[in-house]
Amino acid sequence: MDAPVQSPFLIAFNLTRRCNLGCRHCYLDAGTKEQGDEGELGTAEALALIDQIADLSDETMIVLTGGEPLLRGDIEELAAYATGRGLMTVLGTNGIGLTKKRVASLLKAGVRAAGISVDSLRSEYHDNFRGMAGAWVKTMAGIDECRAAGLMYQVHFSVTEENAHELEDMIAFCRSSGAAVLNVFFLVCTGRGETFTNITPRTYERVLERVAQAARDEQSLIVRARCAPHFKRMAMEMDPPLPVTQADGYDAGGCHAGIRYARITPEGAVTACPYMEESVGNVRESGFAGIWHDAPMFNALRNPQLEGRCGECEYTRLCGGCRARPLARDNNLMGEDFLCAYQPGGGAIIAPMPQTNSNMPWSEEAEQRLKHVPAFVRRFVKRRAEDFARERGEGEVLASHLDELARRRFGGPPPFAGRGGKTKSVT
Repeated sequence: MDAPVQSPFLIAFNLTRRCNLGCRHCYLDAGTKEQGDEGELGTAEALALIDQIADLSDETMIVLTGGEPLLRGDIEELAAYATGRGLMTVLGTNGIGLTKKRVASLLKAGVRAAGISVDSLRSEYHDNFRGMAGAWVKTMAGIDECRAAGLMYQVHFSVTEENAHELEDMIAFCRSSGAAVLNVFFLVCTGRGETFTNITPRTYERVLERVAQAARDEQSLIVRARCAPHFKRMAMEMDPPLPVTQADGYDAGGCHAGIRYARITPEGAVTACPYMEESVGNVRESGFAGIWHDAPMFNALRNPQLEGRCGECEYTRLCGGCRARPLARDNNLMGEDFLCAYQPGGGAIIAPMPQTNSNMPWSEEAEQRLKHVPAFVRRFVKRRAEDFARERGEGEVLASHLDELARRRFGGPPPFAGRGGKTKSVT
């Protein structure tokens, strides 16, 4: 029986191929051009696309990225419109254009956070990786401006064999600088990344183990792995387990490509993720909702017939491996993820937590707080808060319960707290 089509958690909207850098690993193979390609979606088309995404679900996070999205003159207009339609709007940027004035305008447009790429704390490595001398200094200045203005920011760290040893220092930097999240990315060989050396399975496993430890132990910083579904297996293997899998009600499970996640190119093509280059349709030719529901590749990903170790693994429903890697290397969407070193143990398949309906009431303030929690962790947070209220012998979830859970997890307001200290998330 086919799985029901669910609304997207996350849409990555590549607004432009223009970029002020020339990163060695860029999946979009973005160019350093003054003007965008003629085929780039214009403002009216982009606004119409935002409408289509919001009509499908108002619980979606939309990432306005590129290329470098700050090179689009209409970025604030697009961000404000997406925010007005109820979407959680964030920016994916290299950070060098985040001046004081620009950060203020982004905040005014309703941008909730900026994801900023930092590939090393060694300026020479970062500059070489990003293709421009002086890039590191400008990115650090952009981080300073975000912190000063109260714009939440995440650090995106792309791990390679050459910088994997910096993970410990990167965690410490993010903690001390006030970053809300450290996202550790693992490259997939597409775009310019086809010619860039990836990490070895041994390094991959070692880095993921440290990421899992940091995800459990860090209080003021959220640490997560991206494009590495095996992180979920490691979370379950920890003692005690880190509750960030679908078995715990955490809806961000393994690879979400085409299941709860899609990418839209500057020309309007829809792909399952940024590392899958095959278009499943174009928003200029058909509506996004129709593509989301009916694309054959998406439906295959939602009802996977995995091969090799991924098909035999007890974690197949919580992880399932990265689908982009075997597709890029072997042209096999369902092939095993060759970067995973785990050998299946032959045990029973671990099932996600079933959906349940709760009759416990929530106060109005608590419900408003819950709406600000990203959709992919909302069910987890909801269950956790209700269990906490029951443990205290109370029959209603209150905002104070959310505050207490945040204090226990983070020692104070969580990284996603607003500038006024109001809690935005308790994950």
